[in-house]
Amino acid sequence: MLLALFVAIETLVREPMLDLRLFRRPALLGASLAAIALSASAFSMLLYITLYLQDILAYSPFEAGLRLLPLTLAVLLVAPLAGRLSERLPLRLLLGLGLTLVAVGLALMTLVEPSSGWTVLLAGFIVAGAGSGLTNPPLASAAIGTVDEEKAGVGSGVNNTARQVGVAAGIAALGAIFQSRVQSVLSDQLAHAAPQLGARRHAIVEQATSGDPTQALQSLPPALRDPVAHALRVAFVAGFDRILWIAAAISFAGAVLAFLLVRQRDFATRDEPAMNARQLGALSETP
Repeated sequence: MLLALFVAIETLVREPMLDLRLFRRPALLGASLAAIALSASAFSMLLYITLYLQDILAYSPFEAGLRLLPLTLAVLLVAPLAGRLSERLPLRLLLGLGLTLVAVGLALMTLVEPSSGWTVLLAGFIVAGAGSGLTNPPLASAAIGTVDEEKAGVGSGVNNTARQVGVAAGIAALGAIFQSRVQSVLSDQLAHAAPQLGARRHAIVEQATSGDPTQALQSLPPALRDPVAHALRVAFVAGFDRILWIAAAISFAGAVLAFLLVRQRDFATRDEPAMNARQLGALSETP
């Protein structure tokens, strides 16, 4: 409803905040969809990866942050290379390849099992981080390069807005799917692992999936904590696995759309040299 109202207002006013006619250029549309896909997949999954490291593997925030360093380093190392490649290769190729790598990295993380340690995620961290680093500079370049020079700020704003929309929508959608899956699997696991819970099972499921799992465990008798903890781990991994596959599919869809829509002929010409992709990459967002 709000989106429809916004579109109606921007269409009718004489000087719109966002000129919707800009999206007639497929390249800007493709770059915006790619930004949404990157944020809704890789960036949104960072929340659930952090929850896995802290709630399931019991790492402190500092320890969890250290284990995310391979992903961050991959972004930082690849982004300058992507900036240089953007001056030589079509942006559609870099966007398609980068988002495909993000999809592969997320798919590699599905190898995690209830008994796994954090290192099973390492290969996925590196591949997804490299894909994110390869995607960010071309995204910024495409957003500005597809609009007229006097509207470069609008292009940059569209790119940043697309990223924020992707993060918000991704976290909300993946969170709903994740919680539903965890609740379903946890209820089944508790029915077999701790049948003595009886009517309390539903309350434990709600408490474990809506709040702090540790608090749910501490409310149980000592004899029940180990089987319930194992059930929680199995359920979390089941939900984690499902949203990883969905995030990978979103990223791959973004790769296809970016490759098809970001056409070189849609890029605006400049009377003066535009900011190059390497400089744009320094301004683009990283996880």
